[in-house]
Formats: sequence, C-alpha cells, structure tokens
Amino acid sequence: MKKQFRLATLLVALGALMLTLSGCGKSLSQQDVLQNDRKANTITWGVKADTKLFGLMDVRDNQIKGFDVDMAKHITRHILGKKGKAKFIQVTSQSRIPLLKNGNIDAIIATMTITPQREKVVGFSNSYFDAGQSLLVPNGSKIKNVSDLNKSGTTVLGVVGANSVQNIKKFAPKARVLELQDYAQALTSLKAGQGVALTTDNGILYGMAVQNPGFKVVGGTFTREPYGVAVNKGQKPFTNEVNKAIKEMEADGEYNQLIKKWFGNVPGFNYKELER
Repeated sequence: MKKQFRLATLLVALGALMLTLSGCGKSLSQQDVLQNDRKANTITWGVKADTKLFGLMDVRDNQIKGFDVDMAKHITRHILGKKGKAKFIQVTSQSRIPLLKNGNIDAIIATMTITPQREKVVGFSNSYFDAGQSLLVPNGSKIKNVSDLNKSGTTVLGVVGANSVQNIKKFAPKARVLELQDYAQALTSLKAGQGVALTTDNGILYGMAVQNPGFKVVGGTFTREPYGVAVNKGQKPFTNEVNKAIKEMEADGEYNQLIKKWFGNVPGFNYKELER
C-alpha cells in the first residue's frame, strides 16, 4: 500500500509539473526575438551557402561570404551596437521557412522574394534588394528570352522552394520545370544538358556566370523580385529595428558601399540601378 501511495503521489507531482511547464513555457518561435537577441548580444541569421555574390561558402576558411551576409552583419551592429554578434546558419530555399518557424534562426536573409503567398506564413522587412528574374543559358544557345521557353517538351531548371519556379509556369506554361534541391545541383544539371536554361533572379545568375565563363545571362528581367528579411509572425519590434537599420545604412552610404563591393565588377550587371 505504501509503495502504491508513493507511486500515485509521484505521478500526481509529475503531472502538476508538466502542466506548469506547458502553461509557462513558450516555443522559441513565440518568444520576443528582439529581447532575446539583446540579452544574448547575438542575432542568428539563416543565409545561403551556395549562391555566389549573396551567400557562398569559402572553402579556404569555411566562412560564408556575400552581400546577404554583409547586410546581416551591418544590420546586427545597427541593432545591437558595435559589439553585437551575427551568427550564421546555412539554409536553402526549401529549408529556410521551416527553420525560422521552428525557432532555429531569428531571421532569414537569403535572396527571399517578398510575395503575398509567403506573407501569409512569415513577416517581412522592407525590401533591401530589388532583383528581377532572368535566364542562364550556355554560350551559343538559341534561347534569348522567356518566350523562347514556351514550347512543349522544353525543360527549364529551377530550385525547390524558389518563387522563380512558379513564375516560369506563368510566363512559359508549356515548358516543363525540373526542380533541383539547390543552385549547385541546378547548375550541374544545366551543364549536363538536362535543361535548356536555368531560371532564378538575375543577381544569382550573374554570380553563376562569373564562375562559369561558358554560360551567360539572357532575357533581361521579366519579373520584379524585391528581397526582404523574413521573420516570424508577431515579431513587430524586431522587424521595426531591421527596417530602421536598413534606412540608416542607406542614409550613411553603407548600403551603396556593399552594392559596389559585391556587384560593381560583375560583367553585364548594372549595379548603379541598385544604389539608393
């Protein structure tokens, strides 16, 4: 009887403890991100590591480098001060929103276009980069613009989770879209002839063209793709601080310095159009 009584008492105590924890605890994604980051003096960013010019892993020092990474570092200092730290976690077009929703990262700065569909799931800062969708093709390709893709049997390469895939279905509905996991796989598929063109935002494609002289960007831009910093819904104080930081960077010339640093020497890319 004593053992049964003790067991019953223990179970009641454990039940009460679980109720207390479930009532008081909040998931990471529900907590005040700005308050937590100020306490930790660190903002955790989701960035790409396969996208030259925006976020690419440098194998020489195992550091991710690019325009998005530098923007994150500058925004962090504006929000937390000069000693504020920016922590980076690698994401893909497919994984970035789940990682944000799970609280693994505080914000996404990874060539993410602001769209009405995505705004139903996450919050966005104001645009920090105005891209447009283009095409990457081999030198000598007969593909000149998006209308050339609108033929039955034509295969266009894209990346899972990228807005560009849906855009191609609108502008070239007869084309078949083959979706790869990341840009490295998509480029490999293009080189292997598995598609006639790779499509995504022009800044990303120019980065690929710089690394691969046998390919070029064609077709101009047939969409407008404003990039924003994505945050969890309900994180208005954090979003306001990000917007404030971007405005300060534009006002003091930091923003244009980063644009020139990453896009100023890219052949064929008019970086002056991006300056603010």
